[in-house]
Amino acid sequence: MAVYTDITEIDLKQFLSQYDVGELTSYKGIAEGVENTNFLLHTTKDPLILTLYEKRVEKSDLPFFLGLMQHLADRGLNCPLPLPRNDGELLGELSGRPAALISFLEGMWLRKPEAKHCREVGAALAKMHIAGEGFEIKRPNALSLEGWVSLWQKSADRADEVETGLQDEIAGELDFLTTHWPKNLPAGVIHADLFQDNVFFLGDTLSGLIDFYFACNDMLAYDVSICLNAWCFEKDGAYNVTKGKALLEGYQSVRPLSADELAALPVLARGSALRFFLTRLYDWLTTPEGALVVKKDPLEYLKKLRFHAHVESVADYGISGEPA
Repeated sequence: MAVYTDITEIDLKQFLSQYDVGELTSYKGIAEGVENTNFLLHTTKDPLILTLYEKRVEKSDLPFFLGLMQHLADRGLNCPLPLPRNDGELLGELSGRPAALISFLEGMWLRKPEAKHCREVGAALAKMHIAGEGFEIKRPNALSLEGWVSLWQKSADRADEVETGLQDEIAGELDFLTTHWPKNLPAGVIHADLFQDNVFFLGDTLSGLIDFYFACNDMLAYDVSICLNAWCFEKDGAYNVTKGKALLEGYQSVRPLSADELAALPVLARGSALRFFLTRLYDWLTTPEGALVVKKDPLEYLKKLRFHAHVESVADYGISGEPA
């Protein structure tokens, strides 16, 4: 569960009085997510999402996140839209936290996605990359190579508590990626966290993308590699080539990958697997027992990392190495 900050009905009603959203009828905490506190609100007008931004989210980044959602929605991407207060501001404060009201997006996330859903995810990611063009605010990716090194330094001494030999293995991975990390690939705004619970479907039709709070500027193909890791592996750790092929073909049906991007995909996927392994490892080692947060197993992403380390070309992901 990810409700870090509790709120009172009195405070919430006072907060809502600053918006033209009707009267509060009910509210409840949302369990999904690990970064922020979220509530589903019902009012006499519309259902809404209330987000309280916790300490791991820098307040200085909020104009980027909220502005990006507006920018993407203005360009036809289905995503939640931050609602302005009566004074025009997008950000307020509730229970000592920066807070925003976000429009409610219809749909549900899929627990067991199939290849046809992966194809839609790929296409939606490409549409997001194109829609993000022209967004003027920049946010560097704090969880790229330099961020991985500093994050690893916080966990390295205890890594072998999770699996024997892990300290040497991850140090070797960081050395490899530092040497081989791609440069000069097409870049722009990326989602950086497009997991299954951040994509909504109505039936088999993708209804929208949510949770842009890791969004940043980085290589577009890196975002594709994150989706490969999030959508195309089975619970036993095996790569599903049918899902991978569908996701990549869906993406390329909207935005074809260049020859350089295709060639770099195995290294990018290796890096994105390491990124999620490291954040999960840190949380696994440092989250106190009894905290109202579901700790995610870092070994899931260690298996994916090891798979990508043995990939010889993009053909192993199910597609040709030739540009579409």
